[in-house]
Amino acid sequence: MKLNRTKDYSQAGYYISLFGSVVILLWIGIFKFTATEANAIKPLIENHPLSFWMYNVFSVQTVSNIVGTTELFVAALLLLTLKFNKLKAFAGIGLCIIFLMTLSYLFTTPGIWRVVDGVPITDFFILKDIMYLGFGVTLVLSLKK
Repeated sequence: MKLNRTKDYSQAGYYISLFGSVVILLWIGIFKFTATEANAIKPLIENHPLSFWMYNVFSVQTVSNIVGTTELFVAALLLLTLKFNKLKAFAGIGLCIIFLMTLSYLFTTPGIWRVVDGVPITDFFILKDIMYLGFGVTLVLSLKK
C-alpha cells in the first residue's frame, strides 16, 4: 500500500485546525456565560457599528449569552461536519462571521491600540482570529472543488 504523505499531512493539519477551533469556541463560548467575560466584551460590542444597539435591547449578560450561544452553536456545527460533509460551508460561514466581527473590533474599539517602546500593540488575543478566519474560508471553499 502506497501512502500519499502530502494528503496525510494535509488531513492532519485539517483535523488540528478543526479540533483547535472547536476547543477555542467551546472554551470562549462557555466563558461568555460569566459576568467577568460579559463585562470584558462590553467595550468591544458597544463601540461596534453593527452591535452597539444590543445593549439598548438586552442586558450586558444577555448580550454575552447570545454571543456565547452563537460560538457554541458553531462549535457543534464544526463537530457535525465530521459526519455530514455538506455542513462544512455553513460551519465555515459561521467561523467567518465570528472572526471577522472580532477582528473588526481592532478598528472600532477606542484605546485598543497603544504604542509601547515605539511599537504599536493591541490585545494580541484578538489576532489569533486571523488563523480561525483562514480556516473558515478554507471550509467555505472546500466544497467548491
